[in-house]
Amino acid sequence: MLMNANVKSILTQALSLNSKQRIAVAEKLLSSLDVPDPVIDQIWSVEVEARIDAYERDEIEAVAAESVFGKYETRWMFAS
Repeated sequence: MLMNANVKSILTQALSLNSKQRIAVAEKLLSSLDVPDPVIDQIWSVEVEARIDAYERDEIEAVAAESVFGKYETRWMFAS
């Protein structure tokens, strides 16, 4: 990634902050990238409704969150 002098200066300043300040800056920067997309929101809305309908018709079963997260936590632990 190419960085101009201004970006390098900002990065140098940010890296000189204490950890709590760097976390705050990082969170603010990351949240600025999370821009809602109405098209994607509509697609997910349709998908969610379809899944709820399928659940109510007993076509799919609910899975406990602990089961899902535990599965991925195990994968993450072995990947590290």
